[in-house]
Amino acid sequence: MTDRPTRIVLVRHGEAQCHVDQVVGGPLGCTGLSDRGRRQAEALRDRLSAGELAADLLYASTLPRAVETADIIAPALGGLAVEQEEALCELHPGEADGLTWEEFRARYTWPGEGASYYRPMAPGAESWAQFIVRAGSALSRLAAAHTGATVVLACHGGVVESSFRALGQLSVAPQFNLRIENTSITEWEAPGPGADDRRWTLVRFNDASHLHGLD
Repeated sequence: MTDRPTRIVLVRHGEAQCHVDQVVGGPLGCTGLSDRGRRQAEALRDRLSAGELAADLLYASTLPRAVETADIIAPALGGLAVEQEEALCELHPGEADGLTWEEFRARYTWPGEGASYYRPMAPGAESWAQFIVRAGSALSRLAAAHTGATVVLACHGGVVESSFRALGQLSVAPQFNLRIENTSITEWEAPGPGADDRRWTLVRFNDASHLHGLD
């Protein structure tokens, strides 16, 4: 057992092409990063090349925009292999996957915009509550499996939000809006087993300083 702190570092993916195209980006709708998204990920890679993160493991969700982001930043993290984890995906959209945003709005309602957080957004989709449990459980599981390690996760805005519930113990229903920039860094740290206070500490949130002046 190590006395090193456990660090969970969440990196939101770069701008997605499905976002530019205004398409619901599940496994069908996600086509990876836009040109701008790749520039964002490359800017983060260049920043991390200075040694800011001594990462032990690198995970990505299975969605192409997250995998591509992880592949781009991996050389700055010692060339770590990217381990894909489906539980780190954004909310599963079910039959809404691949629809345009206009088509989605005509058929369904997004949680928080008149829909219950406990009702799926579309047939075959997750509810917001189910997503929070799934993503939060994944974060807790990975933290427990890698005690004393620094784990970098290339993931999604919803997973970053889930970290505030799984690690920060906030309620399922959002109490405020979080602005999460593409390729921003959010970092949580838990002290080693010998510490008196074992609660997680939010070290930084939405750190996207590498994007200044990019465009």
